[in-house]
Amino acid sequence: MAALSPAGIAPRRLTRWVIALLVGGAFAVPLVSTLLFTLRDEDAGTYTLANWTGLFSPANARALSPLWEGLINSLVLAVFTVALVLLLLAPTMILVNLRFPQLRRWFEFLVLLPISIPAIVLVVGLAPIYLVIGRSLGTGAWTLGFAYGITVLPFAFRAIQAAIDAIDLRTLTEAARSLGAGWPAVIVQVLAPNLRTGLLAASLISTAVVLGEFTIASLLNRRVLQTALLVVGKMDASAAAIFSLLALALAFVLLVAIGRAGRINLGKDR
Repeated sequence: MAALSPAGIAPRRLTRWVIALLVGGAFAVPLVSTLLFTLRDEDAGTYTLANWTGLFSPANARALSPLWEGLINSLVLAVFTVALVLLLLAPTMILVNLRFPQLRRWFEFLVLLPISIPAIVLVVGLAPIYLVIGRSLGTGAWTLGFAYGITVLPFAFRAIQAAIDAIDLRTLTEAARSLGAGWPAVIVQVLAPNLRTGLLAASLISTAVVLGEFTIASLLNRRVLQTALLVVGKMDASAAAIFSLLALALAFVLLVAIGRAGRINLGKDR
């Protein structure tokens, strides 16, 4: 019996288009409905950009200040979380793969564990810790970065591990060390450029997760983008809808950037 080739079991072009249209329609309907809601003038019964331009109007500055504060806090948290991923998780993964390969399964189990724990359960365990953090470091929104660093571990780990598996990590390290490079130089100048796709994907996915997180911030009483959307939505539903669309657009841009970075890296390898 002849073996089936991947091309033989691949879906036809028409089938792919049908699937893409169905999936795209499922996502497009609520997005388009939200967009039309932000453009509709209920009094005149027409569509206008007044709600969008009103975001920058001085008259609405006070009412929309929680949104801008939440957006800034979320961006700061994204930077802080990405720094934790790049400065702590990535070097630890390199160390485990090089020096302690027997611990790889246990390490993988630990970093993937947060994805199986509901956020509300995670907060119950983090609440006593954040009482101590609040007394020592303050109650600023940036302190959520420690909790978010745990939340993004599974996603960042998979992205970085895929990049590690795609290169000969040990050979590159031994070659650099034989030429006199120290460990910081090996990681920054040799390994990081070869892992750039995985590191970029981990950073962008972490940013998307931070921008969309609500439960932890709400239960720990911190103001971020998602909690601010809830507050402002009670006063101005159109403004909350606009910021929701912008957040989704940013997440989409991040995912496209991940895809393009992967294709560029693949093209260079070829």
